[in-house]
Amino acid sequence: MAATTKPMIECTKVSKVYPDGTVGLKNINLKIAQGEFVVIVGLSGAGKSTLLRSINRLQDITSGEILIAGESITSARGKALRLLRCNIGMIFQNFNLVKRSSVLRNVLTGRIAYYPTWKTTFNLFSKADKQTAYEALQQVGLADKVYSRADELSGGQQQRVSIARVLAQNPQLILADEPTASLDPQTSRKVMNDLKMLNEKYGMTVVANLHSVALAREFGQRVVGVRAGEIVYDGQMSDTPEAVFNDIYNGGVGKGVAQS
Repeated sequence: MAATTKPMIECTKVSKVYPDGTVGLKNINLKIAQGEFVVIVGLSGAGKSTLLRSINRLQDITSGEILIAGESITSARGKALRLLRCNIGMIFQNFNLVKRSSVLRNVLTGRIAYYPTWKTTFNLFSKADKQTAYEALQQVGLADKVYSRADELSGGQQQRVSIARVLAQNPQLILADEPTASLDPQTSRKVMNDLKMLNEKYGMTVVANLHSVALAREFGQRVVGVRAGEIVYDGQMSDTPEAVFNDIYNGGVGKGVAQS
């Protein structure tokens, strides 16, 4: 994929304060280039999920601005917001599938933004899109589950269905919010390998919140440490010593370390 001069994500002075006064994000400045695989690490409640949900505009920020490929998602409304979201795939900790629907139908929901509502209500997807969905399932090793109900699958299989859904959507950016949190170690690596495949084979930018330092080290090209709603570390994974992770989780990293 050709390089772009504009960052895929650009957060400028982004803050989020909840109605009860809780600070979710504090003065976040972050640029992520097209094609990067970035992992965000930090304690539960540090602000990782708040950051991802703000990037996708699943929640509004209190101040600042977020650009997606040079366009403001902060100020986008109506059709402009829908078009921006077409380019952002979201993978959730709880899979976010329709459990009583087939695996194929769940993957096809990645194409919903390209159809009028009445067609999706009656499952009137094109033959080409059904083929796209099937091929996406092949990519994650689930072609044999195409007609199974989602709730018949294991947790790892369900998460891989959600990855196939994102592949069918064909976005430039994937936001993965704790995609392995409820999975065993072996299955977690399979899911992360699927995300790596989307990044390397299809050139999709991946930003993943992870609890596991081991997975972060294995799959991330770049690591961003978050604590109490602030970025406390930003550096290339290959340049990041173990002590940095200890500091991110236990306190003590100064701002501006290894800024990339």
